[in-house]
Amino acid sequence: MVSANKIEILRIAEAVAQEKMIDKEIVISALEEAMVKAAKNSYGEENDVFAEIDTETGQISLSRKMLVVEDVQNKFSEISLKDAQAINSVAEIGDELLDPLPPLDFGRVAAQAAKQVITSKVREAERARQYDEFKDKIGQIVNGIVKRTEFGNIILDLGKAEGIIKRDQGIPRESLRNGDRVKAYIYEVKSETKGPQIFLSRAHPQFMAMLFTQEVPEIYDGIIQIKKVARDPGSRAKIAVSTSDGSIDPVGACVGMRGSRVQAVVNELQGEKIDIINWSESLPNLAISSLAPAEVLKVVLDEEQNKIEVVVDESHLSLAIGRRGQNVKLASDLTGFDIDILTEAEESTKRQADFLEKTNMIVEAIDVDETLAQLLVSEGFSSIEEIAGTDKSEFSNIEGFDEEIVDELVNRSSAYLEKTEEDNKKILNDLKVESKFIEFWQLSTSMLVALAKNEIKTLDDFAGLTTDDLIGYFEDKHDKNSRVSGMLDGFNLTRDEADQLILEARKIWLN
Repeated sequence: MVSANKIEILRIAEAVAQEKMIDKEIVISALEEAMVKAAKNSYGEENDVFAEIDTETGQISLSRKMLVVEDVQNKFSEISLKDAQAINSVAEIGDELLDPLPPLDFGRVAAQAAKQVITSKVREAERARQYDEFKDKIGQIVNGIVKRTEFGNIILDLGKAEGIIKRDQGIPRESLRNGDRVKAYIYEVKSETKGPQIFLSRAHPQFMAMLFTQEVPEIYDGIIQIKKVARDPGSRAKIAVSTSDGSIDPVGACVGMRGSRVQAVVNELQGEKIDIINWSESLPNLAISSLAPAEVLKVVLDEEQNKIEVVVDESHLSLAIGRRGQNVKLASDLTGFDIDILTEAEESTKRQADFLEKTNMIVEAIDVDETLAQLLVSEGFSSIEEIAGTDKSEFSNIEGFDEEIVDELVNRSSAYLEKTEEDNKKILNDLKVESKFIEFWQLSTSMLVALAKNEIKTLDDFAGLTTDDLIGYFEDKHDKNSRVSGMLDGFNLTRDEADQLILEARKIWLN
């Protein structure tokens, strides 16, 4: 039926499948599709051609699908009952059957078209195989050879495919040349028309974690766990490790005899300095360890604000902060909390200023004397809302507070909040804040006023903000970690609460 020997067709399919490392059935399917295309060129595109290759004998059969009807209107897709029963004696009206076509002699054009179909199908199968193979390797290290550089991106030859190290995923100041053999971490694989896109990294924190896994058998075996990694690629990194085996020192195991294990990782990372520390479930202890080599005098944890305040001696301030704030930034990444470094003098000044600010706020808001306000602040009351909303029985533990004083405090606080609410509504009206934004119940009127004064007057404006815009953030300023204020400073929002506010606004915005 075709010029090639029947058995030869099966051999060709087998050879192509082995060479491209794809299923033989895919190659057979491609051959069948190529034959359909060639048959349509010969017998007419109007025919619904069906081709089948017997995988045992190589026998090829061509036919066209026909519908059995009483009155034939389309000779290419319909057949009379009489003609149908000549092919299949039990055929009935409404049946579909296969009408055998004459043997096909492939001409040059038909053969070329068939070749294109086979090539295309095989290429698609090869791409699918590559995607399936590499998507299962996400989170692993692969070896590759530098093939070329494109616009600062490094293309690696991985043998069966190519991977890309984007400019921002390389180690700064690392010079890779064509032919260099390097290791990289697979962090993403995308299936695209031109083939799988394999994204590699040498800057990813998990690249360093996987290097330690290769170098330290105890990590590979699961005896030691890598709990967290923080990196400033090419410069410095911190890795926290732990073990449930009391006979093993996890830090010592990662360092290795005479530092051999950690040095192997350092060499791969172009001299990146690595601090290995013991993991602790206690955040204060973890913060102390992560700020090494600086000695910490005091740690104040604020879980609501996702902050840790660390007090160090003046002589250890620069060590704790690090060059360009690097040490404290890595410690923040490792703990997951913002870390503010203070000297003893700065902490004392801050505490006094905070105490005075809260005292003055209470004095001015509910018109009490300074001594009473100081007493309230000392007992942990930091806002008028707390005074108004606290159960009266909780005031009974404060020395000198009787029922009359408590009633007066609560009444004055409630009255102040009511007046503030009315004043805020007037301010929002004067500033022409969008009514839909005012109705966004997750924000108090005081928050809305603070936002409006920063020109955030619509729900769209708010939905376009980031969490840092609301609660502030730290930025490096030479050797000092400087905080940039957020629009809702003073409202004690946690990062999670700020995230949720923006998320809820975006849901409404998108709808």
